[in-house]
Amino acid sequence: MDAIKVQDQLDENRRTVAFDSYDITVNQLYDMVCQGMIDIAPDYQRHFVWDEKRQSALIESLFLGIPVPSLYMATNRDSSWEVIDGLQRLSTIINFIGNANELDNTKVKFKQLVLTDLDKMDSLNGCVFNDLPLSVQFMFKTRPVRVTVLNDRSDFGVRYDLFERLNTGGVTLHEQEIRNCVFIGEFNDFIKELADDANFRTVVKMTANAERNGSYEELILKFFAYLQHKDQFVHSVKEFLNDYMRLKTEKFKDRKQLTKIFHDTFELLAKNLPDGIVRGNRKNITPIVLFEAISVGTALAIESGLPLNPQVLEPLLNQQELKKCTTGATNSKKMLDTRLSIVKNALLS
Repeated sequence: MDAIKVQDQLDENRRTVAFDSYDITVNQLYDMVCQGMIDIAPDYQRHFVWDEKRQSALIESLFLGIPVPSLYMATNRDSSWEVIDGLQRLSTIINFIGNANELDNTKVKFKQLVLTDLDKMDSLNGCVFNDLPLSVQFMFKTRPVRVTVLNDRSDFGVRYDLFERLNTGGVTLHEQEIRNCVFIGEFNDFIKELADDANFRTVVKMTANAERNGSYEELILKFFAYLQHKDQFVHSVKEFLNDYMRLKTEKFKDRKQLTKIFHDTFELLAKNLPDGIVRGNRKNITPIVLFEAISVGTALAIESGLPLNPQVLEPLLNQQELKKCTTGATNSKKMLDTRLSIVKNALLS
């Protein structure tokens, strides 16, 4: 083992993570959720998978003073906290002590927890929180929970990495789902809106799971990122998209321009590719790299202001030259430039 190389890699990749730690009571956590001070992103919340037995086990641990893992939060610009890790634990607490009326103005999905399969405190099986004696309710509400908060001095890259690495509870999040939780703001809302565009949905064929995991939004993110910043692309698509998302989250001043090129592009594609961006006999799925080539290449041709020949689009889908650049080892700057040029030049021919 090369000790110097190991140290160099540590120095290069370690980041300063600015965080604060608190011991917060169960009741304080609940109040912060009700007041909107703690936000559980809807894209993350739908992955709540604990059944009543597992939720009940956590409640029993809190009653008995058994240490439970910390909750991890990130501080937003408005000083509210976003859940990074601990969705299952926080949601369980809310489901136990919560009240539907108190949570009505929040984004929280509430389902009252009925305790079940408790081992040490089996006398509570079948009970909801309000069934408990007041003294027991008070005792539970004052139980402390450790909360570690990534403060607003940490950059988006740190947030993304922590969300990816810390996230536990048996849930694997798609990269775009993590972006939806980390890069909260106008641009993220913008691409979510565009994901429902009728022309876009006409030309993009995806599986049912794509609706749930953010794949539509990621395609739109790729469309804009390659259109505007393709010269910054090196090799890592994830880092490239994260960098672009960070820039747009910090400063989004070209909404009107991006809206126009998006609608112009997908209106043209929907008109000329009624079966969608598909290849061969696979009519129910859009190859991602082919989507990038056709959509971004078309947008570049539109931006040139020159007359277009959209009749070439359908033959392009199965053109051998383009196929070579959109299948196999295509994740390079050279291959990206080549496939975009093929589509753009064909439309301008």
